Amino acid sequence: MSVTTEERAGAIRRLPEGLVNRIAAGEVIERPAAVVKELAENALDAGARNIDVVLRAGGRALIAVTDDGRGMSPDELRLAVERHATSKLPDDDLVNIASLGFRGEALPSIGAVSRLTVTSRPAGAAEATCLTIEGGRLGPVEPAAGPQGTRVEVRDLFYATPARLKFLKSARAEQDQVRDALARLAMAHPAVGFTLADENRRLLDLAPAGGTLFDSRLARLAAIMGREFADNALPIDASREGLRLTGYIGLPTLNRGSARAQYLFVNGRPVRDRLLLGALRGAYQDFLARDRHPMVALFLEVPPAAVDVNVHPAKAEVRFREAALVRGLIVGACKHALAAAGHRASTSVAEQALGALRPGQSGGWTGGGWSGAGTRPTAGLAEAAAAYHAPLPNLPATPGARAEAAAPDTAAVPARDYPLGAARAQVHATYVVSQTDDGIVIVDQHAAHERLVYERMKQALSATGVARQILLLPEVVELEEPAVARLAARAAELAELGLVLEAFGAGAVVVREVPALLGEADIQGLVRDLADELAELGEALALKERLETICGTMACHGSVRAGRPLNLDEMNALLRQMEATPHSGQCNHGRPTYVELKLADIEKLFGRR
Repeated sequence: MSVTTEERAGAIRRLPEGLVNRIAAGEVIERPAAVVKELAENALDAGARNIDVVLRAGGRALIAVTDDGRGMSPDELRLAVERHATSKLPDDDLVNIASLGFRGEALPSIGAVSRLTVTSRPAGAAEATCLTIEGGRLGPVEPAAGPQGTRVEVRDLFYATPARLKFLKSARAEQDQVRDALARLAMAHPAVGFTLADENRRLLDLAPAGGTLFDSRLARLAAIMGREFADNALPIDASREGLRLTGYIGLPTLNRGSARAQYLFVNGRPVRDRLLLGALRGAYQDFLARDRHPMVALFLEVPPAAVDVNVHPAKAEVRFREAALVRGLIVGACKHALAAAGHRASTSVAEQALGALRPGQSGGWTGGGWSGAGTRPTAGLAEAAAAYHAPLPNLPATPGARAEAAAPDTAAVPARDYPLGAARAQVHATYVVSQTDDGIVIVDQHAAHERLVYERMKQALSATGVARQILLLPEVVELEEPAVARLAARAAELAELGLVLEAFGAGAVVVREVPALLGEADIQGLVRDLADELAELGEALALKERLETICGTMACHGSVRAGRPLNLDEMNALLRQMEATPHSGQCNHGRPTYVELKLADIEKLFGRR
């Protein structure tokens, strides 16, 4: 019986070794940044104190990584470029992995898709040795010149796999990815120096940092994430059942529109793990809106046997034996640090306010004179204005002053006695202005009171339950039928939070009691917003699991509204409550509740400094 051509075409066969290597390389080497990451990790495992990276054309034409680590002998060099040959698993133990690399795939994978040259010299050797691979074809080991350590040159990346080459982005985009990958490793290893250069300039120049671990780490983070982060970072150092979490987290008012500024590490390995990112969201859920993200750099130390790093070809994900323990440690440590920060807000809030106040393009005083669209007032006009506002002879007050408008008793509350100062005025029935010992504070009364009400609701709920106030006249709120059904289904849970309501026909609910803390709340708006929140949360989720969402909505509708006049005592009471309430530096949506301007900054605005 003869075999047809179609049957022969479908027969199972063994693929050529070169094709197998290129397929395997695609799992490990995705782009130039993956090459740099693998080679830099090898250098760190080899004990390097300095790692230098050079790029050409974003890594397409050349990637050169040089280190001063232990180096390799000629025999080790031959083995290093063979697949699954490594020095990092001496006992063949995949459970207790203490190194960054362990699979022995990096060099052979890179060599399968590029022109690779490795030059290495161990300590005490008279000369270095060199080995070349082109598209998986291995060359001989030859003597070469070079210092102690290893230099790896990768040329024409993906020339052997043109399909992968087509999917690379622009040179600038690939270069940025390389910088990010190297910066992440540099954060985890502050005692090691890192440099990155392209054809024109140095993109990264990080000298080895000295001092204690926390000092050196903060200095390294400031060099990468910016001085703004270092000035507004809270230290983290917590331990639980053999796990240790260290690092720094930013104040909630220092946030970003994406999660790119969140750096997470497990045993010195940069990871993008959903469990860790979810724990961060849980820690900040009381302080940030859903579309804002905190800036953090956290380092988790776990016993090697308690974490599996062999679940992703690029080692970017991990699995924890005790996931709940890890999540609890992160959430608890971050919340503790945020609570200890009290009413503190990030310094960037004041800087942004000053940036908006500075004349810039709109014209005004820039420190060296008047510039921009504005024009400098003439001397005659200035003198006339001064003469007009000068007190007239024999008059107790300046022209236009109202005799019945007595000045407030500004000495009643000494400014220096309190961090947020003493209230001096209310502007546009929305903002409270207070005077501190060395500047002024401007408070958004609605945002501040919203946080105060929210924190009191949480405290009451955890202690004795939220006190309720019966409405003299029940409030009827008209809604769509699905919204009424959602609220009625959760009536018992809402009652625990102080809101008692029930269905009132097919298209309305009647509210009979409200949380006493809310005072004169906007009940119509509150109920409608809660119905929308329930639609978003889904039917399966208990309200207590999203306490911050529901209580935050209630607090927003029950807070002192913008536009409500406050007397001096009420303003000072608001300031004192803010000082005594955790997290009062930002409202429930992550916006700052106050802006502090130092006297020196104000003087700069008017050219006095």
